[in-house]
This record gives sequence, structure tokens and C-alpha cells, in this order.
Amino acid sequence: MKCLSPVPLLAILLAFGLVVTMVPAQGKAPGVVVIKGNPMGAVKFDHPGHAKAAGDKCDVCHHPSRPEMPLKYDNQKCLDCHTRTVKLPMKTTSKLAFHNATGKTGICIDCHIKEQGSGKKPPLKCAECHKKENG
Repeated sequence: MKCLSPVPLLAILLAFGLVVTMVPAQGKAPGVVVIKGNPMGAVKFDHPGHAKAAGDKCDVCHHPSRPEMPLKYDNQKCLDCHTRTVKLPMKTTSKLAFHNATGKTGICIDCHIKEQGSGKKPPLKCAECHKKENG
């Protein structure tokens, strides 16, 4: 029996859509994202810059799927599940997904404080991220 060489075999697999890629179902990672809905103002979130700061480790920000709201694809957008007001079965609003009610702890603030400790100058005050002109 003769084996197919890798090139024709790959072409056949691609033709039938049998090759699994690391790209999420929604396509490539976003550029700058504007997170709207906060009365203080929208947040311009530089996704590539934050990904680079996290060492391109997506799970630094994107947590594993929860049984009450399974992911539709890897590294799904935060706001797909964490909405401004809680929609069951979710328990965490978008605000609380990013930081606590006082803006003193949480995924964003904790990382910004850590960055400051390493000599960088990340935004630490509300109005440094939340700006009316952003959206």
C-alpha cells in the first residue's frame, strides 16, 4: 500500500474542513476594543498590547468555561457573558468581572498594580481608563 505524501494529504484535509486550528471560531484576536456602557465613560482596551504584556497567555484574562455558561469558542469576549446587568445563569456583571465595586481590586486593577510595582506606569485611577470621549 502506498502512502500519500503530507502535502496532498493536507490539501484533502483542508478541503473537507478537518484541520483544527488554534484560531477561535469568531476569527482572529481583536485590535483595540471599546468597552461601552459605563456612565463614567467607555474604555479603549488595547487587546494586542495587553496580550503582549501577559506574555501572549490568553488564560491570564480569559478564564475557563463555567458550567452555568459554557463558552461558544476559546477566549470568548468578556462581554458575551458578563453583561452590564446580570442575565441568569450569570452572576457577575461586566463591571465586577473587571474590578470590584470600588475599583480597588479585580483582574484589571490587580494587573495594573503589579505593573506599577515593576516600574511601569499603568492607569490606576478610574478616569485614566473610563473616558466620555471613548465612546
